[in-house]
Amino acid sequence: MPNQSTPKHPLAEVFGFHVADMSANANRHRTKRLCPFNNKVPNCTKDKAQNPLGVCSVFQGDAIVITCPIRFRQSWLIAEDAADFFFPPNATWTTLTEVRLKDADGGSAGNIDIVLCAYDKSGKVYDFGALEVQAVYISGNVRNPFEHYMEAPAKRGGMDWTNEENYPRPDFLSSSRKRLAPQLIFKGGIINAWNKKSAVALDKNFFNTLPKLPEVAESEADIAWLIYDLRPPEKEGAHYELFRERIVYTRFEPALIQITRSRPGNVEDFLKILQTKVDEKLETPPTNRTLDNPFGK
Repeated sequence: MPNQSTPKHPLAEVFGFHVADMSANANRHRTKRLCPFNNKVPNCTKDKAQNPLGVCSVFQGDAIVITCPIRFRQSWLIAEDAADFFFPPNATWTTLTEVRLKDADGGSAGNIDIVLCAYDKSGKVYDFGALEVQAVYISGNVRNPFEHYMEAPAKRGGMDWTNEENYPRPDFLSSSRKRLAPQLIFKGGIINAWNKKSAVALDKNFFNTLPKLPEVAESEADIAWLIYDLRPPEKEGAHYELFRERIVYTRFEPALIQITRSRPGNVEDFLKILQTKVDEKLETPPTNRTLDNPFGK
């Protein structure tokens, strides 16, 4: 059972386990650099395959924020939840990962994280839906505390990193503007034009930073926002448990407008900035310079 006190370092889970978990199972994953969450290979491949950054989630105060998209694959709960939205009950389906999507000109619109395909008894695909997984970016340097911890996990599970430079923190704004919004515009736009459904799996703490989305009934929705959180394990040697907190159903275009639209501040504040700059410019005396006689006399 992990320590419930407010941590003084950013690392919540490393290679699938709480940093204070010294069980044989946790040590095995750290030693072998294993990923327990259905990565494409047994090992963690985050950042660098040869020297992976095995941080699954980080602390934000007492909360835990998922920073690795593979972390959402625990028990394939996200696929099950997406299939319930995409297909009728009792449909037979499977998953494909990293499927290339092309636009009308044959150019790449990016890879879809997970495509769920429904197929009939003969194996013919008759429907599909797109599932995007959005982990949270980190600002600051998370590799430094990770490597420091990995040098001596038994001694540094409770380390104090608060005074170190570039302390890593979740960057929710970059996660929405640089990742989520472009995904919805390019990939989501194509899926929506095909009249197919999409789902987005994301962390509860991240979703709570987004503008309020106009919700609709499930039967009217183009997108299902699958919102997850983590429960602490009850014993050593076990993982934090991924669970779905709730689902928010929206139409495509209203959700896209809300996420990509900037929220305007007070225009008076901007006018004050302009006035200050104009005042500084007007108060600056002109630069006078004595010119030599242009006629050389």
